[in-house]
Amino acid sequence: MVWTGTWVAERLGVELIGGEELPALLGLALRRNPKRAHLLVSSVLGKHVPQRPSVVYGSGLGLGVRVRELLGDEEAARSVVLGYAETATALGHAVADGLGLAPYLHSTRRPVAGVARAGGFEESHSHATSHLLLPEDPKLLAGGGPLVLVDDEFSTGNTVLNTIRDLHARYPRERYVVVALVDMRSGADLGRLDAFAEEIGARVDLISAAAGTVRLPEGVLEKGRELVAEHETVHAAPAAVDGTPAPVRVALGWPEGLPDGGRHGFTPEHREHLEEVLPALAGRIAEALHETGTETRPGADGRPAAGERPGAGGRPGGGERPGGDRRLGTGERPGTGDRVLVLGFEELMYAPLRLAGALEDAGHDVRYSTTTRSPVLAVDDPGYAIRTRIVFPAHDDPADGPGERYAYNVAGAGFDTVVLVVDSAADTPELHAPDGLLAQLSAHVPRVVLAVVPAYEPAVTSSTPTVSEAPERSSMLPEPLRGPAFSSYAPEEVGWLLQDLSGVELEAPTEEREEAIQSGGAHYAESLPVEYQPSARYQELFHSALDSSAARMARAVGTVTETVLAELPLRRGRHGRDPQSRGPVLVSLARAGTPVGVLMRRWAKARHGLDLPHYAVSIVRGRGIDANALRWLAAHHDPADVVFVDGWTGKGAITRELADAIKEFEAAEGISGFDPEIAVLADPGSCVRTYGTREDFLIPSACLNSTVSGLISRTVLRSDLVGPNDFHGAKFYRELAGSDVSGAFLDAVAARFDEVAETVDVDVKELLAADRTPTWEGWAAVERISEEYGIHDVNLVKPGVGETTRVLLRRVPWKILAKRGADADLAHVRLLAEQRGVPVEFVDELPYTCVGLIHPQYTRGATGADGKAVVSQ
Repeated sequence: MVWTGTWVAERLGVELIGGEELPALLGLALRRNPKRAHLLVSSVLGKHVPQRPSVVYGSGLGLGVRVRELLGDEEAARSVVLGYAETATALGHAVADGLGLAPYLHSTRRPVAGVARAGGFEESHSHATSHLLLPEDPKLLAGGGPLVLVDDEFSTGNTVLNTIRDLHARYPRERYVVVALVDMRSGADLGRLDAFAEEIGARVDLISAAAGTVRLPEGVLEKGRELVAEHETVHAAPAAVDGTPAPVRVALGWPEGLPDGGRHGFTPEHREHLEEVLPALAGRIAEALHETGTETRPGADGRPAAGERPGAGGRPGGGERPGGDRRLGTGERPGTGDRVLVLGFEELMYAPLRLAGALEDAGHDVRYSTTTRSPVLAVDDPGYAIRTRIVFPAHDDPADGPGERYAYNVAGAGFDTVVLVVDSAADTPELHAPDGLLAQLSAHVPRVVLAVVPAYEPAVTSSTPTVSEAPERSSMLPEPLRGPAFSSYAPEEVGWLLQDLSGVELEAPTEEREEAIQSGGAHYAESLPVEYQPSARYQELFHSALDSSAARMARAVGTVTETVLAELPLRRGRHGRDPQSRGPVLVSLARAGTPVGVLMRRWAKARHGLDLPHYAVSIVRGRGIDANALRWLAAHHDPADVVFVDGWTGKGAITRELADAIKEFEAAEGISGFDPEIAVLADPGSCVRTYGTREDFLIPSACLNSTVSGLISRTVLRSDLVGPNDFHGAKFYRELAGSDVSGAFLDAVAARFDEVAETVDVDVKELLAADRTPTWEGWAAVERISEEYGIHDVNLVKPGVGETTRVLLRRVPWKILAKRGADADLAHVRLLAEQRGVPVEFVDELPYTCVGLIHPQYTRGATGADGKAVVSQ
């Protein structure tokens, strides 16, 4: 029999490496997803490939038995099982059933009014990353017993690490057990779980049914996109055939108070209740199948109807149809020959699975699968895991908006009847619409039966905390990314309100980027510059600059932090809040602001014992701040406590951008309290009121890119990668770990805190008494320089040491203006200019130490053939 990964393996070069059992468990398909090209398609999960319910349920049940053997009965009774939406909700249920003694909860992407969030986390490679935890009992996750986390595959480990990190901070425990059908970690990821366990001081075990890895060739994402583009077709809903009977609705008689699944928790008592009523529930479906009867007629897709489909050639419906063995004869009643598919709905997997299993136990020829959000390419080839695809609109009013949903390997698979099982929240007009799922199924399958399970509504009491009044979609946003899964910073140092785009090729040659940006063909945030790799000489300059300026940096850090702490009551008062507060919430503007925010957090902890929350968000010139990040902050903190942090000001463009963005956000969302004032280390442009100094001095973190900023790229905002409900993106350059000096930079500055403390006290006292009203003299200087040098675009003038350094690292500079006599802060600038072939012009009366100029009409011909700048005539 042909392995269902052959088609992808041959064309994409993807290799499945492991034991003989792996090809039997996994096939391959192509994702329509820019973050990961391939999809491992499980043959025993019951999501994309119809499978016997006994096989699906038994796979999870067996893993649960192994967990109980590992833990022992006493610890098993103290444990909680947590499954992942949407793919592993039934698998997690089955593991909990095998464990036998533990309650079960699965994550969800469906917020429920009045139910407090007990946590959330990020699934970075997924098409829809946000997970919520909404237990009816707030104490469900608060116990100290083992937490058993269940997913279909364990690949990079990012999802599990994000989950454990979030929950361990809220509900610390001593033991975790990770359960997966397949352990597919690469060699580079194998040690991460152990290192993480040691870091948090807990034991983490891993149980899987099989292990292996996937070997990916270079350029796999690009090749995958090309293959998808080549083979993708429009999947229009076929017209229904005249005379096709309407779907039959069966009244299940689902017991009141019995949850439909683990979205809000499912206890061993619930499980016992379900076992008692399951035969009667399945019996009502069986009665509906008998009543509908069977008739032989052409299918609505133009193929022969049930019993007349070809059995050869490997097409669905033949000898190699998805999940199927031989077709039984037509005209036979269910229970004696008809092939029945029980089709679940997205997260609602367990109830349909158990109903399908009960039908199988009663002698019916049953397969089981569910609909899904996952966009996957369908290719009708026996060597490909997703043979056919039915596309239909979402029908449960999803919080993240309308969109396509899919049912795979159903059309043309030779089923006589589909029993569609949905919850009452999904039994909407969209389900019954002419292009809805029921009509689509009726166009491909002779009979459709609809069974509706009541969506469980948790009891909400006055003592139950409610969700924030921030917009509902904010509760669907993921929790912040943290190191070591994302960035080299310690997890408590900063939470990144970003999405991980590490697997996406975003870098472009500097010259090509410059030409595209200036021509209007691209925005600077749509791509990334190639990361500058410093020479040995430049690295020496960085370390020398750090040694000489660490005390100066520490003084500025202390001054700006103490100013923020002193003025927070006034800030809260301006927004009508109680002046009393636990402290500010630091929100750095990624990337330059992040090291400064970390240092401010360290100062507050060292001097005042304050453990300040610190996040990093994206702001893009011309596009504004990430509104989804603001929604998340408003849902988790008082906006009046938020203090935006950046490294330095140049001409004040970001200061203006933030002020405009906050106004737009308040008008659009009705959320007030965010103060657009930015706290910066250095304010040479005189653009803000809160600063450590107004001198234009060398901040060593400006000398490098990601290797001094936690190995995180600058942020990315591109419509094909960042949807309306996504955070902006960034990359984690794990491969640069050998050059990372992020921690060394922070430690060198923090080591000087004590020696500057008295000076900081004096500086802050003077600052608080002084007139710090911004004069915007930097903006005036930039306008003057822009006209004097014939540039006529202030965006191409980059004032200050930090901005000049960045233009030398990221853009194509034309020339550098340097203040005569400012040699101490210019050594690295002069070296970079020498390496790039950029002339340095020394001038008098410059309000900044230096200014970088970008050629006003750059093309790749605006520099000479030798790559050196051409002075304008």
